Amino acid sequence: MAEAAPRRTGRNETEDERADRMWSELIQEVRVAQMGVQILFGFLLTVVFTPTYAKLGDTEQTIYIVTVVLGAAATGALIGPVSLHRLVSGRRIKPRAVEWASRLTFVGLVLLLATMTASLLLILRVATHDGFVPWIVTAVVLWYLLCWFGLPLWTRRRYTSRD
Repeated sequence: MAEAAPRRTGRNETEDERADRMWSELIQEVRVAQMGVQILFGFLLTVVFTPTYAKLGDTEQTIYIVTVVLGAAATGALIGPVSLHRLVSGRRIKPRAVEWASRLTFVGLVLLLATMTASLLLILRVATHDGFVPWIVTAVVLWYLLCWFGLPLWTRRRYTSRD
């Protein structure tokens, strides 16, 4: 398979220097997401051991189980870049490792979005049985989509040089 043409970076750096910089940036980003998903996941793991869990209806228990599985998957994806780096370190494939770690991070963010959505749905269904719960959840998900994907993609498109 032919190598892709090198991307212009706007910096005078080698492929390895660029990979080092991008790796450092990615790990800083992952730290933020890992902290949030690990706190949320830890909280979710305790819910099943509370007396309230036994009182939940079948739908709420199903939402809870789905939420825990999503949280576990998000945790795995967001910790994955660390394991990836550790296992390929010293193999002179950092540019490829950065690509895969970036993909894992993106998947982890999508799974975190799903986990937070399911958590919010569960909590609001338990806290209130009103018909406006789906509307609140939808509004919050739209907010997440705007903050996590919409604004970054708009900024990327708006301010990326065409040169």
